[in-house]
Amino acid sequence: MMAAAAAAAAEEDRGLLAQRVIDAANEIASISGYRSAIKKQYCNLARRLKLLTPLFEEIKDSKESMPEGTIGALASLLEALGSAKELLRFGTEGSKIYLVLEREQIMNKCHEVTSQLEQALSGISYENLDISDEVKEQVELVLGQFRRAKGRVDSPDVELYEELFGLYNQSSDTTSDPAVLRRLAEKLELMKIADLKQESLALHEMVCASGGDPGESIERISMLLKKIKDFVQTEILDVDLPAGENNFLPSSSGQSLVDNNQTTPVIPDDFRCPISLELMKDPVIVSTGQTYERSCIEKWLDSGHKTCPKTQQTLFSTTLTPNYVLRSLIAQWCELNGIEPPKPPSSSRPTKSKSAAFPAECAMIELLLRKLASENPEEQRSAAGEIRLLAKRNADNRIAIAEAGAIPFLVRLLSTRDSRIQEHAVTALLNLSICDENKGNIVSSGAVPGIVHVLRIGSMEARENAAATLFSLSVVDEYKVIIGASGAIPPLVLLLSEGTQRGKKDAATALFNLCIYQGNKGKAVRAGIVPTLMQLLTVPGGGMVDEALAVLAILASHTEGRATIGAAKAVPVLVEFIRIGSPRNKENAAAVLVHLCSGDQHYLLEANEIGIMDPLVELAQNGTDRGKRKAAQLLERLSRFFERQQEAQAQAEAEAEAEVEVQVQSEAEVEVQVQSETEVEVQVQSENEFEVLVQSETEVEVEEQAETETETEAEADAQPSELPLTANAVDNDN
Repeated sequence: MMAAAAAAAAEEDRGLLAQRVIDAANEIASISGYRSAIKKQYCNLARRLKLLTPLFEEIKDSKESMPEGTIGALASLLEALGSAKELLRFGTEGSKIYLVLEREQIMNKCHEVTSQLEQALSGISYENLDISDEVKEQVELVLGQFRRAKGRVDSPDVELYEELFGLYNQSSDTTSDPAVLRRLAEKLELMKIADLKQESLALHEMVCASGGDPGESIERISMLLKKIKDFVQTEILDVDLPAGENNFLPSSSGQSLVDNNQTTPVIPDDFRCPISLELMKDPVIVSTGQTYERSCIEKWLDSGHKTCPKTQQTLFSTTLTPNYVLRSLIAQWCELNGIEPPKPPSSSRPTKSKSAAFPAECAMIELLLRKLASENPEEQRSAAGEIRLLAKRNADNRIAIAEAGAIPFLVRLLSTRDSRIQEHAVTALLNLSICDENKGNIVSSGAVPGIVHVLRIGSMEARENAAATLFSLSVVDEYKVIIGASGAIPPLVLLLSEGTQRGKKDAATALFNLCIYQGNKGKAVRAGIVPTLMQLLTVPGGGMVDEALAVLAILASHTEGRATIGAAKAVPVLVEFIRIGSPRNKENAAAVLVHLCSGDQHYLLEANEIGIMDPLVELAQNGTDRGKRKAAQLLERLSRFFERQQEAQAQAEAEAEAEVEVQVQSEAEVEVQVQSETEVEVQVQSENEFEVLVQSETEVEVEEQAETETETEAEADAQPSELPLTANAVDNDN
């Protein structure tokens, strides 16, 4: 019992260790917005670590006992991931100036972390773990990249370093060349107040980390930053800011002061641009869902930035969507507080994707968004239904609705208790997601958890449309991971089991797309997808054979998937589809069998006994290209199986013949031994008989002698007087 408890504790410790590794990898994957000086190296490191996530998940889910060496390697890997996370976090939060000046030191640290990761990965015994072939190949690829990265040195921006180093060595009294300061500000992306503030905070963090004694290096960097800041504030911002931008300057009291020093109401934070901190005139939405003043975010994008200024998330698209609802709310607030509403610029640059919807439809959309923003359920219901129909009508409407800022409002409605509003909202998102540019807006607006919520508890139609929306979003590889981690797979499997025909198809296509990502396959298997798929294959007239076989084919490449499919007694069903199915069904059934037979020869023997040979030959000759390849693989496996079987049979026959020869030889030896013993017995018997004969003859002789003696005595008895006479005669002679 103590041994079992110890084993259970060790298993729990292994699971916790694997989970900690997964958490560390996920934290690293969430880091973005690396400084330009080291962006390439850091992005490569983060991307390679992200590719290892399926390995960590399969290790966690593995049922095999883990060798001590592998546990030690995982512990080392966790430590290396901690170092990598610290390094990468500094790459996105650290001082830009420091990263350039100390680039060599930073690169040495990067190579050191890479070496730690490579050593830890090499110490894992993959042969003793239940790891799929695809993941092993992916790990080998990452290991190779780590090995090559250790010896690679990328050339830095020499001009940036030399100019920055020259300014770094100047005294504070020396006048700096404005042209140099401009180039440095542009290359370091320190052209905005927000950028300069973030750089100051980064240096402050370094001072705190040094225990209050920053040293000469950080002091010089602070002096250098002051020169750049003074230049930007005097030479760039005064020129670049449009007229009227400085009308409202925040005061220390939290109120806003106008030029005549009259006190005005405090501007709500939601009405301020996060960049300028001023009341927005032309608010626009970026792909992360954040809203900015158009002129400010355009300057940010024009300077080469690819991230959201507020969240530092990577922008999937540079499309700017007018936030008409917020503009209307700002106008209402201004009217209530006696302030002249801000007027947007008469013209601004066109967005990358511009709607061609008619003005009347645009006006209708703006009116519908006001209804969505209300708290009246009836208005929300009717508005969501009309937006659903408009988004279904054409592509221009889909762009116009997204540009108007409808997506965040629709996302909020996903959590309502009104089933009809919920249904309209998720269907509207489905129709909007058809436009590729809208997909990023939908995901970045936090729609996935709400869609999964509808998938769990919504009406049947809402659940079907939620599944279809997840399928539409999962076309983007990055969103496969997000959707899988949101808990979408179990309710999709449930819909696949109990939904209508349309619902089952929507669920199947969504699951197929999601399971292309290796990390989602195990989740689908554990959610019970295989029994459901087998039922769909065996129900007459179910109309789900194509989808079920396609999903099975993709799950069969996963270790848990193979085991569960085999346990579901799928081989006879698969052989039947190879025999009479459609071309696509034949190739998918053959693909499943290839994976099954690669893991266990028992399935190959079972398929052969059922009679798979002729259908395979037919598929190899007349099937689709993929079907021909799968059939050829199975035929090759069968051929090798028969060869091994014949070799085993020949060996068994040879052993049997050898046993027969040994038996014959043994019998011959026994026969010789018996014959020898018989001869001995005969000889002994002859000797005994001879002895008896001799004895008999002796007895006869004795008897004859006795008879002779008897006769002599008798004769003697017959002549009694002769002896005395003779005696007397003798006496007389003396």
